[in-house]
Amino acid sequence: MVDRNVTEMDSLEYLEKLEIELFLQGIYDWYGYDYRDYAYQSIRRRIWHRVEAEKVSSILELLDKVLHDTSCVQRLMADFSINVTEMFRDPLFFGQFREKVVPLLRTYPSIRIWHAGCSTGEEIYSMAILLKEEGLYDKTKIYATDINADVLKIAKNGYYPLDNMKKYTSNYLQAGGKDAFSAYYTATNNGVRFNPCLTKNVVFAQHNLVTDRSFNEFHVIICRNVLIYFNKTLQAKVHQLFYESLGMFGILGLGDKETIAYTNQADHYKELSGKHKLYQKVN
Repeated sequence: MVDRNVTEMDSLEYLEKLEIELFLQGIYDWYGYDYRDYAYQSIRRRIWHRVEAEKVSSILELLDKVLHDTSCVQRLMADFSINVTEMFRDPLFFGQFREKVVPLLRTYPSIRIWHAGCSTGEEIYSMAILLKEEGLYDKTKIYATDINADVLKIAKNGYYPLDNMKKYTSNYLQAGGKDAFSAYYTATNNGVRFNPCLTKNVVFAQHNLVTDRSFNEFHVIICRNVLIYFNKTLQAKVHQLFYESLGMFGILGLGDKETIAYTNQADHYKELSGKHKLYQKVN
């Protein structure tokens, strides 16, 4: 029950938050999709976007439609999925990976890398190119996972807009690229298709960081700009998942607005590059 002393604005905000909690609980109970611990303001914006797009008048009316219309829930899941990425995004991250992580990987007879939240796959092709240039690709298995099956299809296909290539080429060169970037793709119509050899050692699979467990032990885990969409409870859960999934001296790579600091695992890592969010598990 709302306190009689609260303002009308406070009351409306409380009611909206209650409706969002009911909405997310309903999605979880009926479909098993768990967004209850996503960052509140981010998930709130996406729910209201879907309210307007579906031409309904309230969050609870949207819930009713989602529960009775599977096509509506698919559109909702697309809204909830965060798919902002590009080839060699934050080039200095990849530059630091070449300089500080690659020498460690050379010491392993085989390498397992997990890209969690790989989205449409640009990061996967970036890593494959880097490893190929460093002579490590043939002994590497890359696991590319995302909650969204549709973006995984794009990633597997490896087909991207031609207009993006100028930006991607610049990123590649800043990241320390050693070849002509155009050597890795073939232009077709208004797009480019990256060479199939770049995914011969890649396993694409659906994986939900919220509900699914670890599925292997890895030498490297890359999860960049995903945790910022989770609340602190879910961030803590995912950090524990990554810690348990990394072998000793394994590498964790995060996004530029993310950090291992203040987590329960902070004392178990050392910084390889604090500025570019590369950490090594040491105990």
